[in-house]
Amino acid sequence: VQLQASGGGLVQPGGSLTLSCTASGFTLEDYTIGWFRQAPGKEREGVSCISRSDDRTYYADSVKGRFTMSKDSAKNMVNLQINRLEPEDTATYYCAIDDYGFCTLVAGIPDPLSFGSWGQGTQVTVSS
Repeated sequence: VQLQASGGGLVQPGGSLTLSCTASGFTLEDYTIGWFRQAPGKEREGVSCISRSDDRTYYADSVKGRFTMSKDSAKNMVNLQINRLEPEDTATYYCAIDDYGFCTLVAGIPDPLSFGSWGQGTQVTVSS
């Protein structure tokens, strides 16, 4: 069972990126999937989540309207499209899976404690 986040890079403010979360050894859409990020010196925070049971997506307020999470079942992959990047988006981004069929939210954002399996992260740096 392996998860891997990819697609990060150095982007100017206002730019876009698409992060991908790929799975090997299991079917990603059999799980609730979350994206999280951790900036240096800060706690890991939930960014977005898609529920296994109803495909409902949730986003942190700080990324609503700029981030879009989507499944690509044919490729066993979940993508996170990030637009209008801001310096505050600089962080290592991780994807993770939860056995529970719905996103577990705390204050409206995915709770990292609910996610049992994590992939290696991908670095996103927003700087001019």
